Amino acid sequence: MSANAPPCPTGGLYQRLSEVLAPLGLTIYGALHPEHVPVPDAKQGTLILIGTGSGFWSVLTSAPEGQDGEPDPVDRWSARVIGRLADTFGARAHYPFSGPPYAPFVSWALASGRAFTSPSQMMVHDEVGMMISYRGALLFDEIFEIPEPRMAASPCESCADKPCLSACPAHALVDGGPYKLAACHKHLDTREGAACMTSGCVARRACPLSIGAGRPPAQTAHHMRYFHRL
Repeated sequence: MSANAPPCPTGGLYQRLSEVLAPLGLTIYGALHPEHVPVPDAKQGTLILIGTGSGFWSVLTSAPEGQDGEPDPVDRWSARVIGRLADTFGARAHYPFSGPPYAPFVSWALASGRAFTSPSQMMVHDEVGMMISYRGALLFDEIFEIPEPRMAASPCESCADKPCLSACPAHALVDGGPYKLAACHKHLDTREGAACMTSGCVARRACPLSIGAGRPPAQTAHHMRYFHRL
């Protein structure tokens, strides 16, 4: 397809992919066309960003990677499943954990119009709030229509309370940053930090949109163990 070719209609490839992702516990976190943001080895086409949905954890824990006791089960599962999708749909797969160099998932997320930089400098997504987990992306040679972003502006602009700033018990998040990483890790070593370790970052959970992620505590605890290795 040439760069000037008309896009395929919405509801085709995008909708098919969305339907295939759902039973895998995955969902589309956003999409963009490479001419609007750099994508390795692509000047045109369609990039679909894939992240975890509410059913992800039950799918993972039932899979071989979730039961074999080997390191990095989430990444290994993501590479296998999204790699298989790439083969099925004739796309190229990119992963946030493959590198260096690492694929610019943050830039892609922001360019999709469905993720924004919060006052705490953490990303916030229009559906899953601050409980974001990008697992991969599929790059298609085809240029097809993608839905308009759900929000015209960052949800943080209309969030009066900004709990992502006030909820952190370690005061590690401040308006405009920077993120006080050392203070966060120090807090997680304390008894009071157990709430973050078992249920997830209090500040991330405080975002009103985070409830949309539907994350079970076990999934969040898994990610916290990787973030704060004891």
